[in-house]
Formats: sequence, structure tokens, C-alpha cells
Amino acid sequence: MGSVKDLTIIKEAKGNSAGIGRFIFSDRYSVFDWGEMPNHISNKGKALCIIGAYFFEKLEKMGIKTHYRGIVEDNKLKRLMETKKPANIMEVKLLRVIEPQIKDNTYDYSIYQNEKSNFLIPLEIIYRNYLPEGSSIFKRLKKGDITLEDLGFDKVPSPDEKLKKTILDVSTKLESTDRYIKWEEAQNILNLSDKMIEKIKKITLLVNDLITRETEKLSLINEDGKLEFGLDENRNLILVDVLGTPDECRFKFNNIPVSKEVARIFYRKTDWFKEVEEAKKKDSVGWKKIVKSSPPPLPQRLNELISMLYQAFCNEITERKWFETPSLKEILNEINDIL
Repeated sequence: MGSVKDLTIIKEAKGNSAGIGRFIFSDRYSVFDWGEMPNHISNKGKALCIIGAYFFEKLEKMGIKTHYRGIVEDNKLKRLMETKKPANIMEVKLLRVIEPQIKDNTYDYSIYQNEKSNFLIPLEIIYRNYLPEGSSIFKRLKKGDITLEDLGFDKVPSPDEKLKKTILDVSTKLESTDRYIKWEEAQNILNLSDKMIEKIKKITLLVNDLITRETEKLSLINEDGKLEFGLDENRNLILVDVLGTPDECRFKFNNIPVSKEVARIFYRKTDWFKEVEEAKKKDSVGWKKIVKSSPPPLPQRLNELISMLYQAFCNEITERKWFETPSLKEILNEINDIL
């Protein structure tokens, strides 16, 4: 299915009929839209599956619709409280994935104009409570892609400054490189009503509040995160993919990243990353063909620490010991020493 998880289809989504599938969360990881990186992160898949289930079940209690059906253990569908050991399989409702066409080296979304229901919305919705150093917002302001007025700011905020108001951003999902777009374009390419756009924003803020409350218990800052949505058979808005994990969000503890940002920091110092950045400037669609080098593997100890980070986060957010690992704070202190 993708660079970090696989999909087994039990029942295919067709027409106006939703399907059923199972996510198999792997120990693979991806950064900078590259796809699968050279080494794996032990137990990452199981940790992400448990964290995702935890947040989905919290959202269900809040009355927010999701595609989550349960955790699969011993080939039986279970709720998280019934699950006895870490599992890496989650069963979900499947929606159709409709790929935009490429015409004249640009993505054409006209195929969506006549679609009404049972499909993945090809967008990622990003909430931003902080703008950490390296945030795409700073790059886009510098390039003139967005303005302070667009963001509702009087001045450029300092890195790591808590924003007075959460920024809601939107990017493409099914393109070779995620592309930030304005809400008006998002609405037009999908033929969504004002009411539907407002509902997407409202649910995003509710999810952001939930993740913030939960991670504050661990003394973490919820800097930003991303969500994905779909429209079910009855055109109800539902949350899809997975959310609230260190892959979908950026968390921090005492200015130390608690997410795959740890891996990003390492790779930003490599020649491979510089080549990727230059390739994206030359060709935003076919940039991967331009990159000649391959990413180096993570150093062994950093790889082990990132693995422990995922496991400790899972233990502490769910308040249940799924994995034998040191405390999250101990792990982060060593990561900080290395970085």
C-alpha cells in the first residue's frame, strides 16, 4: 500500500459500497516523501497500531465518525482493552481511492467533480499549534507562496512560539510530493460545499484538542499533526488512515523531538537530503528520477533509540505496559545527546 504500512483487502470498495481492509503496520519508515528508507525500526509497527487504535476509540466516544473497526489479534477483531499483546493489524472500513490524472506535468482533479460518496478525500489537513524550526510555513513565507495576512499574523512568529490561534493548513495527498494549496482550491477540486469545509475544520480542531490533552499528560507539546478524511457511502465525513502517532504528529519534550522528526534531523545533515531538495526544485512531479544517490542507514544506536521512543510513547499514552523499554524521558535525554 505504502512505504510504512501494507493493506490486505477483505472486501473491495466499489461504487457506493464500502469495503473492508486490514492495515498491516510495518517497521519501515519514510521521510521527505522518499518512500521506504534503508533500515527498519523494531516494533514501530505494533506501537503505531496500538496508538492509532487508542485515539480512534477515544474519538468514537466523542461521537466522531472514523473508519476504524478494531484490532486484529489471533485473527479475531477486538477492542483495545480486549487485546492481550501488541498487535500490528488494524481492521478498517475501506473507501475508494480515485487517482487524479497527470496532464501536461500537472495533476488534474476533474474526475472528482461528479463523485458524491464512498471515496478518500485526496487531501491532508494539517493543524499547527507551533511553528518549529524547519516548518514549511517559514519557507512558504520566504518564497511568497503565502502571506502574513493569509495566516492572520502581524509579524513572522519566532520558531517554537506558541501560536495564539491554531493554523489549519491543507495539502494534496495523492501526488508524488505533497503540495500545499489554499482552502478555496481544495474546495473547488472536490466540489465540496462551504458547510463540508467548515465541518472538516471543526473536526480537525476537536482532534487537535484531544491529542493535546492526551499528550500533555506526558508533559509533551503537541506542535502539529495531520489528518485524512473520506466521505462514506452516505456522504458522511469520516476520519481515515491513522492519527495521533509520532509519525502523523510532531511532539516535543524540553525541545527534544518525540516523533520521526528525530530521523529527519539526522537526514537533513546528509548529502542525500541536499540532492533531494535540489531535485524537487527542478521537477516537483518526477524529482525522484533525478536523485542519483541513496539515503544512508541510520546509525545503529540512533535506530535503537528511535525504536524505544515509539514503544515508550505507546506505553505511556495508553497507560499500559505493552513493551519492555526505559521511560520516554530517559530515551529522549540520550537522543538529545546524540543529536
